[in-house]
Amino acid sequence: MTTPHTALTSTPEWQRLTACRERLQSRPMKDLFEGDPERAKRYFIDGAGLSLDFSRNRLTDDVLEALMALARSRKLEDHRAALFRGEKVNVTEGRPALHTALRNPGTETIVINGQDVIAEVSATLARMDTFVQEVLSQSRTGYTGKAFTDVVSIGIGGSFLGPKLVTEALQPYRASDLRCHYVANIDGTEICETLARVNPETTLFLVQSKSFATRETLENSKVAREWFIERSGNEQAVASHFMAVTANKAAAQKFGIDPGNVFPMWDWVGGRYSLWSAIGLPVALMIGMNNFRALLAGAHAMDTHFRDAPLEKNLPVVMAMLGIWYNNFWGAETYAILPYDHYLRSLPDHLQQLDMESSGKRVTQHGEALKYHSGPVIWGGVGANGQHAYHQLIHQGTRLIPADFIIPLQTHNPVATHHADLFANCLGQSRAMMAGKTLEDARAELASSGMTEKEIERLAPHKVILGNQPSNTLMMKKLTPETLGALIALYEHRTFVQGVIWDIDSFDQWGVELGKKLGETILPRLLESDKTDEASDSATDNLIELFRSANRL
Repeated sequence: MTTPHTALTSTPEWQRLTACRERLQSRPMKDLFEGDPERAKRYFIDGAGLSLDFSRNRLTDDVLEALMALARSRKLEDHRAALFRGEKVNVTEGRPALHTALRNPGTETIVINGQDVIAEVSATLARMDTFVQEVLSQSRTGYTGKAFTDVVSIGIGGSFLGPKLVTEALQPYRASDLRCHYVANIDGTEICETLARVNPETTLFLVQSKSFATRETLENSKVAREWFIERSGNEQAVASHFMAVTANKAAAQKFGIDPGNVFPMWDWVGGRYSLWSAIGLPVALMIGMNNFRALLAGAHAMDTHFRDAPLEKNLPVVMAMLGIWYNNFWGAETYAILPYDHYLRSLPDHLQQLDMESSGKRVTQHGEALKYHSGPVIWGGVGANGQHAYHQLIHQGTRLIPADFIIPLQTHNPVATHHADLFANCLGQSRAMMAGKTLEDARAELASSGMTEKEIERLAPHKVILGNQPSNTLMMKKLTPETLGALIALYEHRTFVQGVIWDIDSFDQWGVELGKKLGETILPRLLESDKTDEASDSATDNLIELFRSANRL
């Protein structure tokens, strides 16, 4: 039976947007500004300490109204309410997605399977508070009585990308001299180089795995454990140097971790949304629990804004629907995240997982093949470095590439005119994307430099920039724990809204599992024998033989 969501592209709202796109096809954004002096003010909204200028988009009031009509036709407000109530919005796994509960200040009650989720979260935060205070006050020490100097967090995916982003972004809020190291890759180089920089007497290891069975994390943890025992000569000391954040307490204990050093994870928190839980322990150890709670408060402020603000004034909704506009009506295949702040250099990495793992789906929640594209490729990097690399493709390439420019109005490191230069670069790039440079402008520019007419005609086409590339400018007064929390939560909700429009499950990731399972069948062939009954292909067989030969197996 055909469902309303299956027929998305046939809805009146979709057809209206298709007509809007046709009307705007040949209308430059520059003309939209020239014909509307109030445009920048009208397409500017605030929420949870963030400000969004979305005036540099292929957008008119009719388009914005049509986008919001599409959102309402997909019952976005009902889906949003279901998310916050703890309903099973992760349809394929039959689970809630209650990352919002992790930053709830404890003023509500949400019961899942007979348990008060908010009470459990509050209890875990209290345990984290005690643990962090003990480490920072040096009342909790290593096996020789020396204070901890280094923390090695071992995890992958959401257990790695989110905490790494936040520890880098909040360096100005350090509460200790602890050095934080992250190990994610199964490439042995990463764990070996990390262990070479630390001392077993003063190193605390955090094993971050919901299942305590993720191969990369488990194998790296085993290497760390063996290294620690070999150098300390004290297997019992594992209990005081290794902590775990997991839902599999028994496996952590079997590994040698004291039960009192195991922090919980819940099946209603997806890995890419787990930063706000005890997975954030390395963050808390670096910035202290007061600042960690401020991070949660900022995210909660964005939750409140997302839940309560009208759709037209709602940051996640507006950004999500603009993404839909370009992805599904203009054929944009990628989306650039361009933070103009060195502290936010890992934001594109985190958002890659958040968005692409959530939106990389090809069937609806009803299991029917999509008749439209879901998520784009997310990429980007820190400004202004990208201006000397991939911005050339944005300005003069043949593809439409929407972008988010993200920048604080104030810097933590005022030196010379650097921040003004950075801000000027940010505004200059977004203006160039919008306005471009015409052939006439290029000719006039070359003529003013004294070129001959023949030289001008030869070179002018190469200097033309079509413009009309859309962008958002997202700002905060200063990068703080609160504004960072709001920023990350903003993109979480943006991703959720797009999933509602596309009718996909934003909280599962079945595609991740196939490669893992195939890798598990290939590993024994690499280490033991190339003979197996496992179905394979000639390319895999050949590469296995090359590996075994190179390693003399």
